Amino acid sequence: MLTILTDVPAGVLGVEATGKLTTSDYKDVLAPAIADATRDGAKLHVVIVFPGEFGGMEAGAMWQDLSMGIHAWSSWERIALVTDLGWMRDALRLFAWATPGEARAFELAERDQAIAWVAGEADSH
Repeated sequence: MLTILTDVPAGVLGVEATGKLTTSDYKDVLAPAIADATRDGAKLHVVIVFPGEFGGMEAGAMWQDLSMGIHAWSSWERIALVTDLGWMRDALRLFAWATPGEARAFELAERDQAIAWVAGEADSH
């Protein structure tokens, strides 16, 4: 399930992912949030928080994830992944070169630092 976070600064799109991600999560939650965030040509500053175990993705959700990333390719500026799942942080570090904009991984204890970095308030990690 995807939930839009409301405790992030203006200009930051915060998303929390729990359980198994579905096609509906992308179509009904994430797509409208990205459309709103980029409506006036603004760049995307995204914080994605995985607070627990990742339940995987439906096949349709994987397609939506890829499609959304490509559709908004030029809009992505900063992406922070916040999780204690080491394999996710390692995967982001390994494939960050293939993501649009800058991407960094943070542990859950560094959530506030991740939000500050995405917002452009801090450039070090």
